[in-house]
Amino acid sequence: MDAVTQTELEAAAFRRLVEHLRERTDVQNIDLMNLAGFCRNCLSNWYQEAASERGVPMDKGTAREVVYGMPYEEWKAKHQSEVAPEKLAGFQPHNH
Repeated sequence: MDAVTQTELEAAAFRRLVEHLRERTDVQNIDLMNLAGFCRNCLSNWYQEAASERGVPMDKGTAREVVYGMPYEEWKAKHQSEVAPEKLAGFQPHNH
């Protein structure tokens, strides 16, 4: 497989992951963190880092909007629920 095709496939998989996370608003970030070790915020941080590495200026809010499909504060107001104490008990903080 050539590099261009590989990049196109990786980009398509990324877009599908983002679409899936936008559809699954029932899955909270804490759930993702506890099960997979990353969340929507991590993904948006990785996106922002990739932009920065390529000299593309991007702030955190813009990167989060790419992943959430709307401003982060709007997503939180619509979809984020209170975190149950048992979910926090398993949470291992890390650098996003």
